[in-house]
Amino acid sequence: MKIIIVGAGRVGLGVAESLVSEKNDITVIDNDADRLRELQQRLDLRGVVGSGTDPAVLAEAGAKDTDLLISCASQDEVNLVCCKLAWMLYQIPTRIARVRAQGFEDGSELLSKEGFAVDHILCPEDSLTRYIGLLVEYPEALQVREFAGGRACLVSARARQGAPAVGMQIRLLRQQLPEVAMRIVAIYRRFTDGPDRFVACDGDTRIEPGDEVFVLAGRQRIAQVLASLHRREGQAARAVRRIMVAGGSSVGERLAQELARQAGRFHIKLIEGDAARCEQLAARVPAGVLVLHGEASDEELLSEEGVEEVDLFLSLSEDDEDNIMSSLLAKRMGARRVLALIDRHTYADLMHGTQIDIALSPAQTILGELLTYVRRGDVQAVHSLRRGVAEALEVVVRGDRKNSRVVGRAVQDLPLPPEVHIGLIVRGLPDADAPPPAEGEAPPKPALDEPEIIIPHSHTVLESNDHVVFFLPRKRLVKEVEALFRVRATFF
Repeated sequence: MKIIIVGAGRVGLGVAESLVSEKNDITVIDNDADRLRELQQRLDLRGVVGSGTDPAVLAEAGAKDTDLLISCASQDEVNLVCCKLAWMLYQIPTRIARVRAQGFEDGSELLSKEGFAVDHILCPEDSLTRYIGLLVEYPEALQVREFAGGRACLVSARARQGAPAVGMQIRLLRQQLPEVAMRIVAIYRRFTDGPDRFVACDGDTRIEPGDEVFVLAGRQRIAQVLASLHRREGQAARAVRRIMVAGGSSVGERLAQELARQAGRFHIKLIEGDAARCEQLAARVPAGVLVLHGEASDEELLSEEGVEEVDLFLSLSEDDEDNIMSSLLAKRMGARRVLALIDRHTYADLMHGTQIDIALSPAQTILGELLTYVRRGDVQAVHSLRRGVAEALEVVVRGDRKNSRVVGRAVQDLPLPPEVHIGLIVRGLPDADAPPPAEGEAPPKPALDEPEIIIPHSHTVLESNDHVVFFLPRKRLVKEVEALFRVRATFF
């Protein structure tokens, strides 16, 4: 796919690194010639110096035959105008804009082809806020990724000694917890001589203490899944109540506002080092949020504010080093769980598996939204996992027995690579893309009142409009899955 990225800042850089690794034809537009030169030396892409709002620069970048434009410059106005020009002058099929301002939502008239011609609004701050909100809801999880409109989830958790599922073979686990419909799709195991390694899962695989276990299940079962991996039998769940946010960035502010809407549930403290910014935050956040002026790496301040009683410490400033140091300090001083926002891939890799419980990369958080537009076939959701190495994919089954290689076939008969796991199937969702029935044709089956979550077995038969969720331990497997589920004009 030919892709133009406007803006080589942190978001643009992260997106470029991920998309280049998939062998896309990437061109990056930015005003900073030195930054582009350094980018071209590191990555297999082309740089064009200039503004994305200049038609001549877009033409030089190859806009005439581009498939996708992602405009993620620092200013909203640049991104909106760039998308409009891309459509008016070059009819680029898909246009994505990074927009921080409120009021721009997918599907609104402002973003129609008569407006700014934007297919999808990308807001990293909103994406991070939603994702951290899921980690607050499920505090035992390392990752929570949603599928089928939130009806199904992929979660990962660190297996703890004494939890019911730990030390058990997967086939025995199914017998012990028959009421919990779930599928363990991957295990990453710690080794003393190197980083975590992928362990393929079958019935004989045993869950060991320290494993990072990836599980697919319906949303209503997630709490039980996490308890079986992370909590001793009979031990009560400990909900998140006390939250300390280090850094009054836009992410920190949005998160504090979002959490404070659940009146009385959380005790939130927000630490910011800039006095003027503290005044702004105090005026914007709800009255229940305590705004403190100081440095999050100040041991005395953290002690005074009771960091040892904090359930979740979130370091969300715009400086990676500050986030790492304040998180490590908070953990050493007794914070139960710490999360650090880390932009640089190398830093995030170094922090994985350390005392920092969760090292969260903004680029990885939004990458799934972008990959949905890069993937071929009817891909509904994509989540990049394990720092971009693995991927979870939601594909909708289309067609019929005549033009599809999967409709009406059992799972055991699908020519999938052995490493690919079909984790679950969501059946009975409304089909928004279904054409109206022709005259004299029977109407399609109505969607179920409550869609069915199916953990597939070898004999499970796929139906049209099934939402199938896969786990792929290596991204190179994506093309084979896409090709298998693509509807053809004819199929014999």
